[in-house]
Amino acid sequence: MSSKKRHNEHLSISDVLKEFVSTNKLQEGLDKVDIKDAWGNLMGNGVNNYTTSVRLKRDTLYVQLSSSVLREELSYGKEKIITMLNEELGKPLIKTLVFR
Repeated sequence: MSSKKRHNEHLSISDVLKEFVSTNKLQEGLDKVDIKDAWGNLMGNGVNNYTTSVRLKRDTLYVQLSSSVLREELSYGKEKIITMLNEELGKPLIKTLVFR
């Protein structure tokens, strides 16, 4: 038995999942799902009712809103929203926030 195999017997489930995710390049897809969930959790129903799309491209989050008034209102707090989303995600995925 090789030492590598013996080492693998002591990995936790979370380590195995992380390894699987990184090996299979799934993290980007999981991050996108996490971002949609984080947006929903942080913004609540008031904003979610007007949110038509949340998309991450590289480090930019594009949020489509059906209300121009809400879009204007949220644009004043972009930095705070980015900080809150990154904290919710546990890593700095978002650098720029664009409302459409």
